[in-house]
Amino acid sequence: MDKEPITVIGLKNLKSELEDLKNVQRPKIVEAIAEARSHGDLKENAEYHAAKEQQALIESRVIAINDLIARANVIDVTKIDNDGKVIFGSTVKVQDLETNKEITYKLVGQDEADISKNLIFYKSPIGKALIGKIKVK
Repeated sequence: MDKEPITVIGLKNLKSELEDLKNVQRPKIVEAIAEARSHGDLKENAEYHAAKEQQALIESRVIAINDLIARANVIDVTKIDNDGKVIFGSTVKVQDLETNKEITYKLVGQDEADISKNLIFYKSPIGKALIGKIKVK
């Protein structure tokens, strides 16, 4: 079982999602299943089958998050001396040389990665290209 690097914020977000799944989503889906059961025949009850499918998705996500938390290697980037180089957790600005447009990325763990938020996986092609480069201010 390999340790997965994760930022402090990433771990906090995972724990928050886990809390929501256990304390909000689970009870809602249990209610939905009970409601669907009360409608009678389960063989042709679409609400029941949809609720059971949703329950399976929630339970699989809970298992996945518990696994991630168990394997987490929390890295507080504020306490790491990086000698001006790009490392895991670094925030970097990248400039498109053709348009001069700047984009800011943060290198994070796999589960935290979200390109819509400019969070990129440190082992992605862009992440690999940036790791070890010297930051220019």
